Amino acid sequence: MIRQNRPSYTPTVQELRALLYSADLGTASAAAEALSLTQGAVSRSIRTLEERLGVRLFHRERQRLVLSDAGRALVRDARDILDRIESSARMVMAFGGGEDVLRLAVLPTFATSWLIPRLAGFSRRHPSIGIDLAEALAPVDFDDSPFDAALQRVEMARPGTRVLPICPENLIVVASPALIGAAVLPPAELLNWPLIQQSTRPELWSDWLAAAGVEPFGQLRGPRFQHFGMVIAAARAGMGVALLPDIFAAEALAEGTLRQPCPQVLTGGSSYALIRPAQAQAQRSLDLFSEWLQELAEP
Repeated sequence: MIRQNRPSYTPTVQELRALLYSADLGTASAAAEALSLTQGAVSRSIRTLEERLGVRLFHRERQRLVLSDAGRALVRDARDILDRIESSARMVMAFGGGEDVLRLAVLPTFATSWLIPRLAGFSRRHPSIGIDLAEALAPVDFDDSPFDAALQRVEMARPGTRVLPICPENLIVVASPALIGAAVLPPAELLNWPLIQQSTRPELWSDWLAAAGVEPFGQLRGPRFQHFGMVIAAARAGMGVALLPDIFAAEALAEGTLRQPCPQVLTGGSSYALIRPAQAQAQRSLDLFSEWLQELAEP
């Protein structure tokens, strides 16, 4: 039996906005100006919210509003709630509300080098499914994010997820011809060059060198960059010798802006995969996307 007169403790959007702007700006008058409201309207929203919840959200210090412990807790959740509402509104605007939209978190270089060049094929096959991509360098917590799935490395999958491997990460050595010319470099000679490193995965060069039978002396020298997209740009600019997944280096190798001076390849270290919640409700658009990826998957 549904109780129709149950009191609601849910804040309105106006109350949450009044709370956030007052917390950020420190006064109701500044919040009112930012929100194009009167100071009285902002103060009433906060007072109504405090009365409904039965707690003080602010106290005053030297004419400024300072959050209480309860206020800080509510502000953290309020930001997330309003961000999600705004994200949903933008999605409706972008896709007109007439499409089933897949929200995907993707490693940035995997997106630009592998996924996006192939996405037109999926869109031609399933024109009613929209794609909303966002980059994500950290593992995705599907309980606390708007994403339906992620395209990341298999080891980034959290507990409670299903993993569909797509392609292996085969690491090769590349460099600009302007830096190394046409030379073939034995693995040990790479230590004579600046080695471009990825700051989020600093172990890659050590793993590759160990597999090639090379033991470096001391710390590797060379610049560090956050992700492979930056590493590719640095290698093209002649800043050093880089270690890249072959699928990310393919375009530059074909263009001739990078070449592979060393034939050794490090395989078996990782692979890229579709990661999705194991217990999520059935989602036909995601199932179709998964089937399409399986057709493209490399052994």
